Amino acid sequence: MDIRIDDLSGPEVKQILTEHLEDMFATSPPECVFALDLDGLKKPNITFWTVWEDSQLLGCGALKSHDDTHGEIKSMRTTLAARNKGVASTLLHHILDTAKQKGLNIISLETGSQDFFKPARKLYAKHGFIECGPFSDYKLDPHSVFMTRKI
Repeated sequence: MDIRIDDLSGPEVKQILTEHLEDMFATSPPECVFALDLDGLKKPNITFWTVWEDSQLLGCGALKSHDDTHGEIKSMRTTLAARNKGVASTLLHHILDTAKQKGLNIISLETGSQDFFKPARKLYAKHGFIECGPFSDYKLDPHSVFMTRKI
């Protein structure tokens, strides 16, 4: 697997992010969807990675820096063909290692509370994330689960 910083210009990346947003809007009320679109992921405080095997896109994920100590995981997604093959865990380790190198010591995330998001919550719990209250600009919401961990 090759993990690389991505400029979000390729058609495969646009496709996976379109699928991601479609799933988010299909499973959560619009006002409770916090997934970022292409423009949102191009902000200077966000690093976006893709995972490839040869020329096949396997997944993506991003790290948003809130300040010098706190980061947030955004837009974690694997393709259907790559599910249950360790892609998400490998990328998550990469993001956490990068966050540590940047001097961040807390990483948080927001995911959904619906059954659709159960695999994501299980993945994050497996890697030491615990549920917490809202952080940054998030508000308490029955459709959201907030998780965090120290690094």
